[in-house]
Amino acid sequence: MKTRKMVEKAAKAAHEVNRAYCIALGDKSQPKWEDAPTWQIDSAIQGVIAILENPYGSEWSIHANWLREKEKSGWKWGPIKDPDKKEHPCMVPYEDLPVDQWMKGTIFLAVVKGVLGLW
Repeated sequence: MKTRKMVEKAAKAAHEVNRAYCIALGDKSQPKWEDAPTWQIDSAIQGVIAILENPYGSEWSIHANWLREKEKSGWKWGPIKDPDKKEHPCMVPYEDLPVDQWMKGTIFLAVVKGVLGLW
């Protein structure tokens, strides 16, 4: 069983690598882990927990889990990410995501598995 500290370490690493990826795409909206709002930190931690519960899951399952968690929190589809309105353009089935968003799931999964030694 992984400790809370290891889960948070993996969540932070995955968040920061995805933030760097977003910056490379021209999206500078992702805050550093230390500046991230609680909902964003909690989302990353939930993503790590989902991987621990299903270490053989795919990027599709990561997105499906993220989508369920967002829906439970009242998020819905919107053309731009807006935390105040709880709207997000990725609130769609995995197969409807743009390729650059598929990569975020791939990156998240790889970083978490690497940090937690799940390969």
